Parts: sequence; structure tokens; C-alpha cells
Amino acid sequence: MKLKPLGDHVIVQPAKEEEVTKSGIIIPDTAKDEKPEQGKVVAVGPGKLNDDGERIAMSVKVGDTVVFKKYSPDEVTVGDEEYLVVIESDIIAIVE
Repeated sequence: MKLKPLGDHVIVQPAKEEEVTKSGIIIPDTAKDEKPEQGKVVAVGPGKLNDDGERIAMSVKVGDTVVFKKYSPDEVTVGDEEYLVVIESDIIAIVE
């Protein structure tokens, strides 16, 4: 099964959480809860419609790594894979 987002929705594969930083610092669970989430875009909707019925182009594309608000995504499981569905306006940044 494949997910095809509608409107301004984006399907994101969440990044794996680090337990220990590269320098050896252990990240406590409380610190993990406070940071924004990040992941890789795997599918992008066609964009939402404006008041004139014209489609607004999406700012993100498949393959982008994005940072988004922690509590905004909906979790979806397809087979053994977990994905997040995020509205484009809840994406904070693209990681370059």
C-alpha cells in the first residue's frame, strides 16, 4: 500500500532519535520531548486551493529533510513502516 497525500498534506518518515550525541552526551527523555521533530519527506500533496480555485504550489519536495512542530503530525502505519502526516504550514524549516 502507498500513501498519496491530498491538498497541502506532506508524508514524512520520522528521523531516528539519538540516545547519545556524537560527543558522548546522553540525551534524557525530558529533553527529547521539548524539541521539534524532523524527518524525510516521502510524499507531497498537490497543494491547497486558494479562494480563486487556483492551486498553491508546495514549498517542500520528496527527499527534503524537514523540521516540524512536535504536536502537529498524525501518525500512520503502513505495513511495518511508520509515517507522519503533516500540514505544510506546520513545517518550520527545510534542513540543507
